Amino acid sequence: MGAPMAANLAAAGHDVIGHDTMAKPEGIVMAASPTEAVAGADVVITMLPNGAILRAVALQILPVMEPGTLFLDCSSVEVETARAVAKQAADAGILALDAPVSGGVGGAAGGTLTFMVGASDEAFALAAPLFDIMGQKAVHCGPNGNGQAAKICNNMILGATMIATCEAFALADKLGLERQAMFDVVSTSSGYSWSMNTYCPAPGVGPQSPADNDYKPGFAAELMLKDLRLSQQAAEAADADTPMGRTARDTYAQFVEGEGRAGMDFSAILPWLTQRNRR
Repeated sequence: MGAPMAANLAAAGHDVIGHDTMAKPEGIVMAASPTEAVAGADVVITMLPNGAILRAVALQILPVMEPGTLFLDCSSVEVETARAVAKQAADAGILALDAPVSGGVGGAAGGTLTFMVGASDEAFALAAPLFDIMGQKAVHCGPNGNGQAAKICNNMILGATMIATCEAFALADKLGLERQAMFDVVSTSSGYSWSMNTYCPAPGVGPQSPADNDYKPGFAAELMLKDLRLSQQAAEAADADTPMGRTARDTYAQFVEGEGRAGMDFSAILPWLTQRNRR
């Protein structure tokens, strides 16, 4: 995700220095370490796998960042981690934003991401021109941590609705209803959703989606599982009852870990369900 975002910033004329343990994007000067990458930077952007890594990287880079630097973290992590890192940054005079994204690798490459941002008004205003380059929309959700809260809630809805959409297609198959007819009805009726209309899990039906590419991931199932687990950690901490979110987490855990389907798109729940019978 971070590599195409960096490429878009470079294409817009920004001087970008990157560090990545795996990706080596063309056109980006690569530093040997995180501290080397951030030295002297006006803006630091991170996109990291989890909260533990974000905390570790923050401990490395914050001491070498200048006061007044923007620290824009686009990782999907726990709300409490985002707030803890933001406090560390504030103590060093650095303006922190948690800005997880929606839109997947395709959105990152196309510059059409949606950013959900937790930050001060000042930090959000300073980062706005960068959001315009990397995405199509940035929503200021409130103070630090609220960007992560919005991402967690959004992806809990997404996971649950994708499962429901796939269940409906699997049921339609067994009832003898053709998938195209099912799509034509639901996509213009009260069952309308992003999972059906934009990211349809049935191959050859609706707009182009990973289902038409053998479920190669646009958004990998294991990343959905990660986000659903974050949602349930947050729900437990906030004492919120989220039965559908909990069921979605358990379903993706079975799909990814129980059935060994890591590396497939999260919409690949559909072929998995069509092979199963009611218990």
